[in-house]
Amino acid sequence: MRTTTRNVVATVLVAMILLPYLGYVVADEMPFIKDPRGMAATGLILGIAAVLVASRDVFAPGPRHRAALVSGLVALALGIAALWAETSETLLASFMAAIVVTWCLGELAAMQNEHRDRQLTARHN
Repeated sequence: MRTTTRNVVATVLVAMILLPYLGYVVADEMPFIKDPRGMAATGLILGIAAVLVASRDVFAPGPRHRAALVSGLVALALGIAALWAETSETLLASFMAAIVVTWCLGELAAMQNEHRDRQLTARHN
């Protein structure tokens, strides 16, 4: 798989969500993140930034892109719910899991696009 700048930036943004979450789970707080609400806000802000990085692919046709879009909408809803609930560790964990699923589906969709592009190039050569 060819790595694009957008994939790398999106991956870094997802890592910037997950690493503080892991620290939060282990230590019960991180610098600037004292409760589930702060962690949910961090996840929402960085998650939205990751979507903006992948903006061109968010609404691309294809089943993998649609699955990533649906998963992203579920993650957004869970993030808003975790932010609103303020103290729900279960909602926060579900939100983090949805972020990981969305990222995985987005990467699978990117691989599908690259495979399709290779096939088209091979046909025309």
